[in-house]
Amino acid sequence: MGREAECTCNWSGTAAQVKALIEPPHLILRGGLRRRLPLAELKSVHADGDCLRFDFDGEPVSINLGSALAAKWAAAITAPPVTLAKKLGITPETRIRMLGPVDDGALQDALAAAKHVSDKQGDLILVRVDTPADIAHGLKAAAPELAAGTPIWFIYLTGRGHALNENDVRSLGLAAGLVDTKVAAVSPRLTALRFIKRRSPPA
Repeated sequence: MGREAECTCNWSGTAAQVKALIEPPHLILRGGLRRRLPLAELKSVHADGDCLRFDFDGEPVSINLGSALAAKWAAAITAPPVTLAKKLGITPETRIRMLGPVDDGALQDALAAAKHVSDKQGDLILVRVDTPADIAHGLKAAAPELAAGTPIWFIYLTGRGHALNENDVRSLGLAAGLVDTKVAAVSPRLTALRFIKRRSPPA
């Protein structure tokens, strides 16, 4: 959401000047009060005049944002989360080419939203990778579709201690003439980076 504001926060009767930020999945307070609040754990979220009000862990909290901003923040916090399928660009009309194992429940659920999933040609390519060799194999297998402009997601393990990280995946994609356009968290253990063919500069 990328929202932030300098404001007054009243936490269970104690007021302090804070910088409030919405950085999903958290509401962060810095300054006179320092808190990192999971958005999913905020209860009774609503706008009340100039204030955003909610309960956290049984304590009442209000943040004075002004009436317009309070209403926008309340709507943003209470909006249903964006589904993984939507993050990946999967719709009921999308045909997915899936390469590599589908070894995660969140990924399985996202694929279920597609029209069709196979290891053949599709409108969108997803490749589950663990090593640079896996990426090279995916690039080779999908070369004709990539040349035609089909987007590709490389899905890999997140965190330290793995053979790939975001910089590795990005470097390998760029070296293959692609450009990265989006990153998406797939699940607590997987993340993904999206690429498309780099456009040739105009003559």
